[in-house]
Amino acid sequence: MSKKEDNLEYIRHSLAHLLAFAVLKKFPDTQLGIGPIIENGFYYDFLLTEKLEPTHLREFENEMRSIIKKGLIIEGHEITPKEAKNLFKNQPFKLELIKELEENKETLTVYNTGDEFTDLCKGGHVENTKDIDPDAFTLTTIAGAYWKGSEKNPQLQRIYGLAFKTKKDLEYHIALAEEAKKRDHRKLGKELELFVSSDDIGPGLPLFYPKGAILRRIVEQFVIELQEKHKYEPIWIPHITKGDLYRTSGHLEKYDALFPPMKLKDEADYYIKPMNCPHFMTLYKSTPHSYRELPIRWTAITTNYRYEKSGELSGLTRVRALTQDDCHVFATKDQIRDEINLMLTMINEVYRAFGLNDFRVRISIRDQRDKEKYIGDEEVWNESEKTLENLIKERDWNYEIGEGEAAFYGPKLDFIFKDVLGRDWQLSTIQLDMNLPKRFDLEYIDSSSKKQHPIVIHRAILGSTERFLGILIEHFGGAFPLWLAPIQVSVLPVSDTYLPYAEKAKTLLIEKNIRVKIDSSETLGKRIRNSELKKIPYILVVGEKEEKNGTVNSRHYKRGQEGEIAFDTLSATLEREISAKTI
Repeated sequence: MSKKEDNLEYIRHSLAHLLAFAVLKKFPDTQLGIGPIIENGFYYDFLLTEKLEPTHLREFENEMRSIIKKGLIIEGHEITPKEAKNLFKNQPFKLELIKELEENKETLTVYNTGDEFTDLCKGGHVENTKDIDPDAFTLTTIAGAYWKGSEKNPQLQRIYGLAFKTKKDLEYHIALAEEAKKRDHRKLGKELELFVSSDDIGPGLPLFYPKGAILRRIVEQFVIELQEKHKYEPIWIPHITKGDLYRTSGHLEKYDALFPPMKLKDEADYYIKPMNCPHFMTLYKSTPHSYRELPIRWTAITTNYRYEKSGELSGLTRVRALTQDDCHVFATKDQIRDEINLMLTMINEVYRAFGLNDFRVRISIRDQRDKEKYIGDEEVWNESEKTLENLIKERDWNYEIGEGEAAFYGPKLDFIFKDVLGRDWQLSTIQLDMNLPKRFDLEYIDSSSKKQHPIVIHRAILGSTERFLGILIEHFGGAFPLWLAPIQVSVLPVSDTYLPYAEKAKTLLIEKNIRVKIDSSETLGKRIRNSELKKIPYILVVGEKEEKNGTVNSRHYKRGQEGEIAFDTLSATLEREISAKTI
């Protein structure tokens, strides 16, 4: 197989054409929309008088496999607008696309699958249908989709498909997808009583049950204590502000996720804050600063509110109320290296504690061919980009260069972590900012008594608490390690007779700051099962023998039955495991 035929994108794109071919065979009056490739597969949109059912997917699959086995050649060629309009005269959506391409003076191309099917397309296909493994794809779902994403346009029926190079790759992906369903944080969030979304509150505004609130407190407190150990100082900022603040920062003009302003009589418009940076800048500016004070490391774990589209919201991973472990360091140019190095150490420590050890770093730099769109001193840019790359290289971390991915105000580092299912999540970020200090006219007095603008380093380790918790729930499948578990120990008396001994055990564990509950309802078997379903790390059963011997009968969620253990021994084991943050 040639390199071209081995290209997975070409395979997926070709399968989208074969799907359209198959649908037209069954429903000749179908109007074709578009059929792009997407992550793990492809889709195609259709306008049909017939409502598609799941049984149709199997029919289309079989027809596509028949086409593949014919060994039809797929080839493309340029075409004039007039020829294209004539060719697709019965396809209104294609005619609309042709008109747009013509107006933009773009080249029109069509691709033929044998002599039987032609589609308007820019290309990227296998050369022969036999280059596609007929067992390495499947059609998965049917969904509604408005033409060009607008509710003003007709609603089409969209067919999604998965596609890989081999049957083994497809089966592996399907198995991972099934495991992902089991670990879905939205499902587990409800089952484990961590969080819930309510229509009465509104989309993207999650509510946290006590266990969920404890979990987020543990996570945030871990970051707080780490920051304070490294001499970061907490600040507090309000959740609303006058619009002029965002006019100064530039967000009022360019940021599209602001909620509408609050109109107050005889006052300025107020906005609920979508980010924290301008507040940090304002606080810094409120007092004079000397170079002797720098670096100033300020942090705030605070909630922001962003007007995300309702269709893009998802559980905790995409919300409208997001809590950030936000940090801004005000530093001199000479301090950039040491401050970022400290941040890298902290990020590494946090993610190792949470069992997220597999990551890479994207070093986002300027587009070297279009430096005009970036602000700031050329020398500072060059030095900053070089510093970021060297710091990552010195740690021997996996990294990639993202040319053109820098913010307009400075280069940045983005950390992409891989979870237990191999999925990528972008979490931590470090950004150098040479823009806001100037926009807010921030200053410090240097050693020559001259006024200088500080460099600001933006940093978030968790990114947002909500998103991080969603990822964490799925990474552990809700079975958190002992130090993270909202309830660490469940004590189950065999009967009410042994409830006093269970209460004594609970009291002693609480004194050691271990989170524990007693369950004495229903039968013992049901209580054990309920504790397992709640994924509580340790289940301690106590009865006559345990009370007499000063022991407990221990069962661990992952390790299984551990048997009778002296209470003091178990207590010491729990303390060690929690202190070590064992994963």
